Amino acid sequence: MDKMPRWADVALIPLINILLAFILAGLVVLAIGQNPFDMVYFMIKGALGSTRGIGYTLYYTTNFIFTGLAFSVAMHAKLFNIGGEGQAAVGGIGTALVLLAVPWPHWTLALPFAVIGAAVFGAGWAAIPAYLQAKRGSHIVITTIMFNFIAGALSIYLLNGVLKKPDQQAAETRQFGDGAHLPTFNEMLSPFGIEFSKSAPVNFSFVLAIAAAVLVWLLIWRTRLGYDIRAFGNSESATAYAGISSVRVTIIAMLISGGLSGLLAINVVMGEAERLILNFVEGAGFMGIAVALMGRNHPFGIVLAAFLFGMLNQGGFELLWEMPGISREMVLVIQALIIIFTGALVNMTRDPLERFFIRMNKRAG
Repeated sequence: MDKMPRWADVALIPLINILLAFILAGLVVLAIGQNPFDMVYFMIKGALGSTRGIGYTLYYTTNFIFTGLAFSVAMHAKLFNIGGEGQAAVGGIGTALVLLAVPWPHWTLALPFAVIGAAVFGAGWAAIPAYLQAKRGSHIVITTIMFNFIAGALSIYLLNGVLKKPDQQAAETRQFGDGAHLPTFNEMLSPFGIEFSKSAPVNFSFVLAIAAAVLVWLLIWRTRLGYDIRAFGNSESATAYAGISSVRVTIIAMLISGGLSGLLAINVVMGEAERLILNFVEGAGFMGIAVALMGRNHPFGIVLAAFLFGMLNQGGFELLWEMPGISREMVLVIQALIIIFTGALVNMTRDPLERFFIRMNKRAG
């Protein structure tokens, strides 16, 4: 018999941890002489109080869904892929090369090829650490961290060289053609008479992120490959006895993980910037680790966790205007507390809840 219901493990524990994190953050805000209730109000208002705020929240959410899914797929195989930042950056290079190579007549034609470019380049960047782990025993954490730095250096080299737009100082490519323009939510909803902020950057790639979450769920829990990945993650020796190749699972899981990270470029490079710029990932690769951990490595939980972190990102900007006594770093403190409570301190709430449900089951029996 399970120690606690599945819903308690998936939903109740993260909810309690989030509440504890916000209570502690409120105490920190109170200690610096600010009102914690005002902080919560302005963060929610900034994230959800207007279509512009919602648009930015969903824009950040899209990034975190892709990187959260990427980390979760690798984590199901017990591969701690910290290379999402670099894989997304290289995915941006693949996206830009595809969109710059052809004068695309319409985004519906450009998008599938941009997705392939982003996924293939992201997966290719993950393939090298995957091979080193599977064949040479090099630890995936070390190699993926190092490849983040290499990806950053590669981006700087290309954007100051062959990919740089001529006759300009900024390290960026020329803008993509009109046929590569992804529709924003304003353009998608206006035919239905729904008004949405024109300045909000959320675009069609949000739909792509939700589709990716569904596909990852199908992969992990409804396919033979997903079973092999989960089995390998639970017991490498048992899967070897069952005839499941550890090399195959390691490489495939990392390729899928890198491809998902690369898809972040569809949202930022193709959707928002409409050109390749430096540092467009902006830490989303690392944030995906926290999103996946908070979402219990389940696609549904990852979508919810990504939305929460999207709210924190966008709501934090509102605090800068409404409460000058709270800096941007305070938002980072809140995010750090959530990561600590949902990651390192998760057993602090899990163990008491397990004992509670065990007692309840004994009484019911």
